[in-house]
Amino acid sequence: MTAERITVIGGGLAGCEAAWQLARRGVDVDVELYEMRPAVPTPAHTTALFAELVCSNSLKSDRENSASWLLKEELRRAGSLLLRIAGDCAVPAGQALAVDRDRFAAQVTQAIEQEPRIRIRREEVRDIPAESVVIVATGPLTSDSLAESIARVTGAERLYFYDSISPIVDADSIDRNKVFAASRYGKGIEADGSSDTDDYLNCPMDEHEYQRFYEALIAAEEVTRHEFENANYFEACLPIEELARRGRDTLRFGPMKPVGLKDPRTGKMPYAVVQLRQENIRADSYNLVGFQNHLKFAEQKQILRLIPGLESAELLRYGQIHRNTYVNAPALLHSTLQLRADPRIFLAGQICGVEGYVESIATGLLAGIHAARLVQAERPQAPPRATACGSLCHYVSSADPRNYQPANIAFDLLPPLCAAVPAKRDKQARHALQCEIALRKFDEWLRTVDQVPAPEPVSRTSI
Repeated sequence: MTAERITVIGGGLAGCEAAWQLARRGVDVDVELYEMRPAVPTPAHTTALFAELVCSNSLKSDRENSASWLLKEELRRAGSLLLRIAGDCAVPAGQALAVDRDRFAAQVTQAIEQEPRIRIRREEVRDIPAESVVIVATGPLTSDSLAESIARVTGAERLYFYDSISPIVDADSIDRNKVFAASRYGKGIEADGSSDTDDYLNCPMDEHEYQRFYEALIAAEEVTRHEFENANYFEACLPIEELARRGRDTLRFGPMKPVGLKDPRTGKMPYAVVQLRQENIRADSYNLVGFQNHLKFAEQKQILRLIPGLESAELLRYGQIHRNTYVNAPALLHSTLQLRADPRIFLAGQICGVEGYVESIATGLLAGIHAARLVQAERPQAPPRATACGSLCHYVSSADPRNYQPANIAFDLLPPLCAAVPAKRDKQARHALQCEIALRKFDEWLRTVDQVPAPEPVSRTSI
């Protein structure tokens, strides 16, 4: 189709990746990237930078042949801007890819601002433009006016779930005499391939300390909820107080599980443990892993100081909760992320119901590739079902619309291996084979859709 411009709405992970992919494919139309911040703030963002990470600083596992690694590897092979910058801004996190969030957002912002094919518009888009190809990548905090515009175009009601933000503590306020440094099962891999087992700080608890913490947590007072705030939390991001209400030991099998960790001072596994993950390259702050919550700030301060090593903790950021918006994608989208009712409109990121940073980047990258093909009179072509990207888009477009829930990438989204593969083959070997097949199929797909020379695959060691 012909178009005078491509409009990308939203300067988050998906929007920035989409705009970058459009620019690098040399589309002969203007690429306009709209971001309403700082003119219109959101309840969760604190800066005007593009790609600001408001929850965790972790992009999850980068262990080879895991589902999360597979999705990252596909994005690296497709020349993802944000995956490259994430590698540049990585901080120690065992086998996970975690970033210095300030440096990450600053580098993404700089790259977008310096790209001559992208025009940045710092203003709110209240209605979907009528005469352009549009990528809506407004994320979980889509403004009410634009959400209403989306509802008018799709004829669908908005859906909500609630996501939470974990607290961050000042590194200098941690009592190092009471914590120990280790990664679970001693696993940790540096960029040069060397072993490192000290990526997390661990606050060990005995049974008495855990019981005292648990009782204080379930008795704590929550922030008053608004009428629309029904407890429709995304299951993978449940607040710790919500988990605690499910039973005394729920936390010990969840974010506080001690399995795979031994206190070097005792040689024993603690009864429970709180893990702290480095927030930035300076290592001057730490994130409480899995400790998102909806408690009043005064309650948080009192309860978190019951954790051994955090008795004098200075909180740089309190846990919070915010509303996320997404659409009923299976009822609305093709596997190319185009609206069935209006194929010139693409949805990318959490607005279409993917959950997770890397998943948002992936849908942004794909929407950018598809939109570039559309304005170049080429048919958008979804990645093969056997790939992580293809399976994610298959889920978004083909899940049961009667009970649609946001999804992270997982092997159960990928098609099962054929019957010829021995069923007794161990899980690790089967996952390795699935990754091998996926990457081969993804490379074949890239060769058919790329309108520019394909970039060299970016290895983990080179970023």
